[in-house]
Amino acid sequence: QVQLVESGGGLVQAGGSLRLSCAASRRTFSSYFMGWFRQAPGKEREFVARISRNGANTYYANSVRGRFTISRDNVKNTVYLQMSSLKPEDTAVYYCAADQDYGIPYQASSYDYWGQGTQVTVSS
Repeated sequence: QVQLVESGGGLVQAGGSLRLSCAASRRTFSSYFMGWFRQAPGKEREFVARISRNGANTYYANSVRGRFTISRDNVKNTVYLQMSSLKPEDTAVYYCAADQDYGIPYQASSYDYWGQGTQVTVSS
């Protein structure tokens, strides 16, 4: 069992930046692929980014590539999502998730554990 706790959300103006953090409870954090998803009101949860176990490989949704960066610190058991050039359409609840096997990166069903989410609101 892995507990994930997100933080760092908030209200930001369009064009601004935020960094989300997700702290994991287990020391085996480095054995998990980690991902970020988001869900806007009235919409389905969508994939944002994923990072491999050692951080060497990353994968992004087209909508955020070039603006968002996922990273991890396996000593601190934390995964990050640096978000820049934010747009109003980035407004959503952001969730981090852990995948203990090599699942399809952009499918929510690949992930075994989820955090409670953190709200990001981008004003125009």
